[in-house]
Amino acid sequence: MTSTALVLFSGGQDSSTCLAWALDRYERVETVGFDYGQRHRIELDCRKALRLELAAMNPDWAGRLGEDHTISLASLGEISDTALTSEIAIEMEDTGLPNTFVPGRNIIFLTFAAALAYRRGLKHIVGGMCETDYSGYPDCRDDTIKALQVALNLGMEKRFVLDTPLMWLDKADTWSLADRLGGPRLVATIVKESHTCYLGERGDLHDWGYGCGTCPACELRANGYERFVAEQV
Repeated sequence: MTSTALVLFSGGQDSSTCLAWALDRYERVETVGFDYGQRHRIELDCRKALRLELAAMNPDWAGRLGEDHTISLASLGEISDTALTSEIAIEMEDTGLPNTFVPGRNIIFLTFAAALAYRRGLKHIVGGMCETDYSGYPDCRDDTIKALQVALNLGMEKRFVLDTPLMWLDKADTWSLADRLGGPRLVATIVKESHTCYLGERGDLHDWGYGCGTCPACELRANGYERFVAEQV
């Protein structure tokens, strides 16, 4: 059980990098995605191709990649009045947070992931949460993850480890991590196969990937990619 992991795998840039990170470290790695009525649900459709490509690029990774799971959390979308779950404009709230914040989302995701890991005999739970280059979501903060790890271990009598390999990386660093893990092929796979755009747009392919180019997720990804490329020169 020690060298096993469950990766929260949405089909986006961050979770794809986390999957490669886990495959590089653990002997058995499974993935889980959550369908909560997200506006950019197209990300879930990207997961199969990403898993296949990561397995194809490294025989060790292929041998370690285990089952994929999808969990329906429709009720989360039903109680969320946010720009990620409704066709409304993305804007800042009076709280100082963008209205893309889905209250409790990561707490719920990690709780369900822990329940699945319990059943599957997996120790490490890997998520792409980050508080270095992000939108200010409180459930992405390191303190939140550490507190939740304590609560999950107490409540399930386990010793799960919540791994957040991107916690202290900005988006340029995340691209660099992907490059170190899988080289140009992994970077190209994330560009072409993953999806991060909050609006779910899958039209033109930009240098950094698909997306509207103007939502907060696209801007973070594009700016990070530009800095990553500049650092390679």
